[in-house]
Amino acid sequence: MNATPFVPEALLVTGGCGFIGSNFIRMLLTDPQFADDRFRIINLDKLTYAGNLENLTDVEGHSRYQFVHGDIADADFVNHCLNDHGIDAVVNFAAESHVDRSILDSGPFVQTNIVGTQVLLDASRQNEIKRYLQVSTDEVYGSLGSSGFFTETTPLAPNSPYSASKAAADLLVRSYCHTFGFPGIITRCSNNYGPYQFPEKLLPLFIANALEDRQLPVYGDGRQVRDWIHVSDHCRGIAAALHQSSPGEVYNFGGECELENLRLTETLLELLNKPDSLINFVKDRPGHDRRYAIDCAKAKQELGWQPRIPFETGLKETIEWYLEHQQWTDRIRSGEYRIYYDQQYRDRS
Repeated sequence: MNATPFVPEALLVTGGCGFIGSNFIRMLLTDPQFADDRFRIINLDKLTYAGNLENLTDVEGHSRYQFVHGDIADADFVNHCLNDHGIDAVVNFAAESHVDRSILDSGPFVQTNIVGTQVLLDASRQNEIKRYLQVSTDEVYGSLGSSGFFTETTPLAPNSPYSASKAAADLLVRSYCHTFGFPGIITRCSNNYGPYQFPEKLLPLFIANALEDRQLPVYGDGRQVRDWIHVSDHCRGIAAALHQSSPGEVYNFGGECELENLRLTETLLELLNKPDSLINFVKDRPGHDRRYAIDCAKAKQELGWQPRIPFETGLKETIEWYLEHQQWTDRIRSGEYRIYYDQQYRDRS
């Protein structure tokens, strides 16, 4: 671990208009603990269906922030972006991330998650980037039995096209570190929840459905176990790894909160004062992993990080956020949020 924290001059955040990326950028610009006037933030996002400029309207115009529209799989564009903005560090959030979509069509996952990562790695080498952080997922480890935890040395055994594409990207980063001495770091995290999550994911989907008294589709018997972490805790971990870790390291981040999907659904309905009759058991997802659980002892020991937000508190705050931002969810569901991009940026392209 570095004795002196690394501070970039210009940080490229890819996929910064997505759920986790937008929360990360907002934290770096507005949280007094992390806001640092010594570096600029460039947000590169392709603005696919899950990328939403509205997620960052509150930081538009910030003196240290700039949005750039582009594709991480476009080598010429990425090279020019790194060079033109004087980028010396990259945090790669850009990814297709929904397992169900990967089962229907794995092509976009291969293109963005694998090819896009390869393009970023080559461009970063060419531009002599000082630090590169690959944001990954615990799903690359596969599925656990009823006991045990994923550690950073757990063999990769992805079971979905999505997790396979993320594992491939991780291995590319690892290979560049080993072969070229590349300054790469990998972080892997459990299930995130919190504000600005695209409403195809479990929690925002179930909240929106419950508010409309629509059924909540629970896969199989609902006994799949996931570890839940608030997005702000995850973002703090990424920042700690960016500033404090050494190249070549891998860190796991988890919320230390294992919960069955069915129990989570029941808790959600209870908090919303909705009946359990809204639960609808549907055919299980093909190859559905049974249990994930994270051992984040390494991050605690080496980065001084630990999850701060208890799940009960974070879940209530998340529900309140979606209750207060129903128009945001409605615009996404209807596709109207794309109008914001058209109005703000299309004419400038």
